[in-house]
Amino acid sequence: MSENILCVKGIKKSFGGVHALKGVDLTIKKGETHCLAGENGCGKSTIIKIISGFYKADEGTIEIDGKKIQKLTPMDAINAGIQVIYQDFSIFPNLTVMENLAYNQVLAEKKKIVNKKEFRKIAKIALDKINLNIDLDARVETLPVADKQLIAISRALLHNAKLIILDEPTTALTKKEVTRLFEILEDLKKKGIAILFVSHKLDEVFEISEHITVLRSGENVYDCPTINMTKEKFTYYMTGRNFDTALKKAGKDFSKEKPILEVEKLSAPGFDDVSFKLHQGEILAVTGQLGSGRTELSLALFGLLKPTGGNILVDGNAVRINNVEQAQKLGLALVPEDRLTEGLFLPRPIYKNISVTKLKELAHGVFIKDKDQKSLSQKWVDEIGVATKNHTLAVQTLSGGNQQKVVLARWLATNPRILILNGPTVGVDIGAKYDIHNLLKGLAEKGMAILVVSDDIDEILSLCDRAIIMKGGKMTGVIEGTDLVNETLYKETI
Repeated sequence: MSENILCVKGIKKSFGGVHALKGVDLTIKKGETHCLAGENGCGKSTIIKIISGFYKADEGTIEIDGKKIQKLTPMDAINAGIQVIYQDFSIFPNLTVMENLAYNQVLAEKKKIVNKKEFRKIAKIALDKINLNIDLDARVETLPVADKQLIAISRALLHNAKLIILDEPTTALTKKEVTRLFEILEDLKKKGIAILFVSHKLDEVFEISEHITVLRSGENVYDCPTINMTKEKFTYYMTGRNFDTALKKAGKDFSKEKPILEVEKLSAPGFDDVSFKLHQGEILAVTGQLGSGRTELSLALFGLLKPTGGNILVDGNAVRINNVEQAQKLGLALVPEDRLTEGLFLPRPIYKNISVTKLKELAHGVFIKDKDQKSLSQKWVDEIGVATKNHTLAVQTLSGGNQQKVVLARWLATNPRILILNGPTVGVDIGAKYDIHNLLKGLAEKGMAILVVSDDIDEILSLCDRAIIMKGGKMTGVIEGTDLVNETLYKETI
């Protein structure tokens, strides 16, 4: 019997003349945690869909558990023990935990009559497989993201999964939730279940995986045991570029300078009694776990959440920010938490997504000329390095990192003095993250005041001069100077 659960060789796949995969090899051993890494567009999603039977390869071979597969359908893959858990988890938010766990098995067994007692029994068996204690009658839409993910893993194990593929599993999780997930994955590995961990997060890749395969432009560029990989090599093979991997920014002391933004005992739904000062040229972090009030604070500063108490001062003058228009007039801009639902018009062209904040200035009476929008867009596409051959293409054609650059460009076009970013590099690859960080540092050097809302410790260390800590809607402290290190941030935010 083969020691490998999966072995694919020479896999090629094209879409309309575009070569997505150019002969990819991937071998995963039983009971192994294997990382598949690469920037957006490298072919990770395509190879996953071929392994799971969703796409048919143009060329190449697939072996599952030592058996060569001539034709692979999604049901064949499931029956062979391959389960894919995508970022949306493919669960039904309007159904209960019990229903989400039991329906697939009932449908697979083609049962025509079932009862609640049987559903509950199946669901209990699923949760027991990872020792998860959760209310079976709770609607899934009411649960935290981490619980939704564990439900998806439990459901996969009901089908005797031998290989679980996790696609960017930690994007929306806090550090504490990531630790819990990794403990469960380690337990599954001990039971002989292989994990294909698809990610570009350096620390997590090195913590969880035993073997790494890196793809770039649809091809294998490196494959080795994790112990033989370094962070410098990892980023180089992913991007083809050498980065300065030093995390710590030389923090500057702004305490004696006049603040551009002051928040005094500010309260709003989600947080209470928050005070801080932000100076010209400073990058200040607001960090804490989900539910800490960090997002609500950013919304209140931008007129999207009405304060219930306290004061906001800009240039020493008390201001009221009741809507986005007032915030913009005061020189504020906000890059929102979710670019897909809050930041972009996905089917619309890139140039229209960038120019939307400047329509009043571009208008000639009631008319807005396309050429003016395109001229403005081209300036920012060039300035911040949006990777596109044509900015008339729909913004949804871009990678996650380039979509984020478009959102940034939109707000930078308003010439803000104070830039608020909520999760500025969530879901973007290493190269784009590095570019965005360098862009923000450059803006700060030119005098822009920047407020970064993030729970990414590496990001805070790389970017920020100080960090405000929030827990349960309260500001619990400020970390600065030599205290702004990984250990202190982690200790204060958990």
